[in-house]
This record gives sequence, C-alpha cells and structure tokens, in this order.
Amino acid sequence: MWNNGFPLSSPAPARPADLREPPRPVIIGDMAPSDAHPAYPANPEGRPPVIRPMLAVPGPLPAEGEEAAWGFEVKWDGVRCVVETAGDGALRLTTRAGNDATARYPELGSLGEQLRGRPAVLDGEVVVLDAEGRPDFGLLQRRMGVVNPRRAARLAMEHPVQLVLFDVMYLAGQSLLGFSYEERRAVLAGLGLGGANWSVPSYTQGRARQVWDATLRGGFEGVVAKRLTGRYTPNVRSPDWRKTKHVLTLDVVIGGWAEGRGGLRGLPGAVLVGLDEPDGLRYAGSVGSGMSDQERHDLARYLGVIPREDSPFTLPVDVPAPHWVEPRLVAEITFSGWTAAQMVRHPVWHRLRPDLTRL
Repeated sequence: MWNNGFPLSSPAPARPADLREPPRPVIIGDMAPSDAHPAYPANPEGRPPVIRPMLAVPGPLPAEGEEAAWGFEVKWDGVRCVVETAGDGALRLTTRAGNDATARYPELGSLGEQLRGRPAVLDGEVVVLDAEGRPDFGLLQRRMGVVNPRRAARLAMEHPVQLVLFDVMYLAGQSLLGFSYEERRAVLAGLGLGGANWSVPSYTQGRARQVWDATLRGGFEGVVAKRLTGRYTPNVRSPDWRKTKHVLTLDVVIGGWAEGRGGLRGLPGAVLVGLDEPDGLRYAGSVGSGMSDQERHDLARYLGVIPREDSPFTLPVDVPAPHWVEPRLVAEITFSGWTAAQMVRHPVWHRLRPDLTRL
C-alpha cells in the first residue's frame, strides 16, 4: 500500500542494547534535549508517561557526502498524533497541540488490542488516501473535529484514515528516548504492527536523491531526513530531523483580485487565478502570500486598466467582494500540490510573467 514508487527497503538496523533498569518516576515533556535520559518509567497511575512529539526543522536534504548518516522517510500530508496505550487494549491519540483525538478515528481502536500487554508510546501521522493512494489533506479535514460517535463511525466508512507509525518512545516500562533513531526504528519494526488502518513503513538509509525523486513522482509532500544516531527530544524542533518539501511551479491567469485589509486597503490582498481548459478559465484559487509592497502597487495599476463587470471564470468563485478583470495577465506561482477540489495548495506568489501577457 505504501510503496507508490518509494524505495522503502533498507538494511536492517542493529538492535538496541538490553533495556536498563528505569530510575525514579517522572513525566516527560518539557525537558531540554540534554536532560533526555534514556529511561523514564510510567507515572504512578501505571499509565505511560506524557511525551510530546519531536519536531523537524525546515532545511535542504543532507549533502551527498553526508547522506549515509541519515535515514529518509516520506513527509506525510496529515495530522501528527502521539499514540499511547497502557497495554490494556485501550488506545489514546493526542495531537501535537495536546488535544485528545481518539474519538475522531474509531477505526484505529483495534491497534490497542494489537498492543495488549505492551504499554507503549508511539509517534505517527494520521492521513486519508485518495483514489491513487496519495495523502489528501482535504479529505482528512472532513474527519477533523468530529467527536459525535455516530458521525465519526459514518465518516470512518466513507473516508477511512491510515495511521503511519514511524517512532517508538516508550515500551513496556522503559523509555527509549536515549536510544538512537536507528535503534528505535529496530524496536518499532520488531513490534510486528500492521492492520487495515495502520502500518510501519520502512525508512531508507542514504540515497537521498533517489528518495526525493520517488516521492516527487509519487505525489507526496516531501521528505523527512533523520540522523541515524539522533535521540528523540520531546517538544523540541531538532536539527536531527530535517524536513524538505517539494515545491511546484505553475503559470496561472489572473481573473480578479480581492482587496487587502488594514494597510493593504485599496491594494490587492490576493489575486484570483485560473487555468485554461477547453470549456474556459477554471478557477484554481487565490494567491496573496509572497507579494512585496511594490508588487501589490504595480498590480493595482495593471489591474486597474482591465476591469470587467462579470467573472471570467467558468464556475462560481466563493470570495467576498471580488474585483473582476480581463484574463490577460499571467503570473508564476509556487505551490505544494492540489486539493480534492483541484485548487492549488499553499500557493505563493513568485512573479508576473510579462512575456506571457495576452494582448
């Protein structure tokens, strides 16, 4: 299910050393990286400790001479969740913001049974796949915030989630925070977890450019590089995890604009853009991020001489008080992908393309 052209196989990492006797009880969460001791037992109530997720820093892929020291994973376009179980068959999902998301995803409850007898804290991401097996954040949004059991169960049938597990921080009374990424992944693989709605995709050691090309072809959001020797540092954005997104470029036609607020009043806060299709100009979204003040003033002058009364787009545009213009100016934008409604996701203005202006 998870291949999609992505090279998931990698040499089996070495097993960690024998687990050591844990010290006094403590709740994990806000310690500095240097305080991350390799052993933290459960709290006095017998439940696993509270462990907040480790975060990645944005950055480029490791250089070719350094990539052998890194493991590479798919960057999933989903919602980060920490999975906690006391080994009693029950399961708790907590978002990065600390919210309980268990009721939202009832189809993941059986994972608790698979971990029965093994108290654990795992790290992963919840995604919804489209018809081609790629994560679709737009579909996932339909599941977010739903706590009514009946509605959550119905949505679980219509848009089932997949839980991608990629780390383990605590297992059977022993913290793994002090173990390396390579060792933790060996422990995670050894748990034998797998089901209709969860999996443990392998990581790839080295071969960063192959992973990059494969994830780009597969339509994934990007790549996360993780240092093989790196510890798990809760609630810290660590350079041992590095995320790199795929950025796409696209030429779009400007068909309107929306006025900005505050200091941008009277200027384009965003331009309304579309793509040429056989039946006309299809609306593809609004783009406002990335424009400089000078570019907004220039656009205001250019768009001010080509107004029109009606929309140039073939379908309705859900934007308040739009200003329509003749579809003559072409702009280049960057974006991260497409939504389920075929709108550009995370669009950023790059530049106007005067060489493509339609006279």
